[in-house]
Amino acid sequence: MLAKVISSTVAGIEAKEVIVEVDVSGGLPGFSIVGLPDLAVRESINRVKAAIKNSGFKFPGRKITVNLAPADIKKQGPSFDLPIALGILVATGQINPEALLDKVICGELSLDGQLRAITGCLPRALALRNNHGCNLVLPQDNSKEAAIVGKIYVRPVANLSQAVSFLRNEIEISPQRISVRKVWKNDGRYKLDISDVKGQMHVKRGLEVAACGGHNVLMIGPPGSGKTMLAKCLPGILPRMNLHEALETTRIHSVCGLLSKNQPLLISRPFRTPHHTISDAGLIGGGGSYLRAGEISLAHNGVLFLDELPEFKRNALEALRQPLEEGKITLSRTSWSVTFPANFMLVAAMNPCPCGYFTDPKRECHCTPAQIQKYLTKISGPLLDRIDIHLEVPSLKYQELTKRPQGEGSLSISRRVERTRVIQKKRYKKEGNSSNAHLKPRQIEKHCQLSSEARELLKMAIYELGLSARAYDKVLKLGRTIADLAAEDEIGAEHISEAISYRCLDRNIWVH
Repeated sequence: MLAKVISSTVAGIEAKEVIVEVDVSGGLPGFSIVGLPDLAVRESINRVKAAIKNSGFKFPGRKITVNLAPADIKKQGPSFDLPIALGILVATGQINPEALLDKVICGELSLDGQLRAITGCLPRALALRNNHGCNLVLPQDNSKEAAIVGKIYVRPVANLSQAVSFLRNEIEISPQRISVRKVWKNDGRYKLDISDVKGQMHVKRGLEVAACGGHNVLMIGPPGSGKTMLAKCLPGILPRMNLHEALETTRIHSVCGLLSKNQPLLISRPFRTPHHTISDAGLIGGGGSYLRAGEISLAHNGVLFLDELPEFKRNALEALRQPLEEGKITLSRTSWSVTFPANFMLVAAMNPCPCGYFTDPKRECHCTPAQIQKYLTKISGPLLDRIDIHLEVPSLKYQELTKRPQGEGSLSISRRVERTRVIQKKRYKKEGNSSNAHLKPRQIEKHCQLSSEARELLKMAIYELGLSARAYDKVLKLGRTIADLAAEDEIGAEHISEAISYRCLDRNIWVH
């Protein structure tokens, strides 16, 4: 007898429907799975056989053929265990075939028939959102994650026996319900507040400007000056994610198996801090035939912090250029490719020299000019092109260390940032941009109108400070953001002056 069970697989962050066809026929006993299964799918043969027997059901001693259709899509992971097991029970007459109508079934089985959590349930639920009345049968630990979508019936099951009883109409499993509003209220707080950082008022202001315009940041300073702590405070001053951003971010973490059963939706903006020994595949994604999201995608709608930037492998850093420009990354293999979103703010930190004390007034630097130059050139020009703000982070004096932290808290700054972002969204509504950081040359010319004083100041900066053409565009974009922060249409001299102060690498101060 032939049975058909509807399931799904995840490619990248998109779910695709898979029909699990199970045929039980005469002949020598055997169990085979076809349809481009990976190793985890092929190993389900042993899990399914043991789970059926240990749950008290009859396993047929005949030839079993399982086809995962369509056959040209690669099937990954153990989520086909439950649909294969139910297909065998339907094919052997232990479950009525009509019970599978309007049901999508996914789940991993243990040998005793219990169901384990699987990855990628949110993309599966999102793919079914327009299919009103559909029942998504999932392991209990995944039910809240899928139910956050709404408009579908998520049926949580604990084991194979319960799933069979539900399909036989012997028990009723109520759909999982979850209040998005309640989840929204219970999250969204950050452990660090920017007011906890002592001193560094200029750097705090620079981070506020970066948050307002979505600008990438490079912090340069000696060890212990607070670069890492400042970076960790940045997500707290960014605007709070809306529901669309939260679902998009959560979907990536769901596919990577990074969600807990008590955290169905990510409200806080992600903050990812990969170690400098990370590989290219770990940073941008990929790795073998299984195309997994990398750190840049896990930082989507949040912050990617690269500490000790020159210590990262050059190939890994160069791979950042495309996603920084396009907000996404496409990974390709011989027969298939996937695209992951990667719209993040890059925050990097580095020492001014190999020993770290070139700019420290109280500690002597032992590096030669050649060593400093070699250290700085580890970061390529094209990558620096994509970093708008360079902030010098000086070491703190004793008086600053012993004072109580001063300055505004993250909440009040984030409100200003949000107001500034609203101004930009309205301005670029018809142009496809969302922030000043992504302005194209024609848009810079159109939207970055300078006052006469600002124009003279910028002209003087180009002649006396030797600002390059690249730096000229960056200063204009930063000036636009600072003017927006002040709610002014025209970019004034004070805005350009502040913007120039955020370009320390262009002012040739790193000379021994």
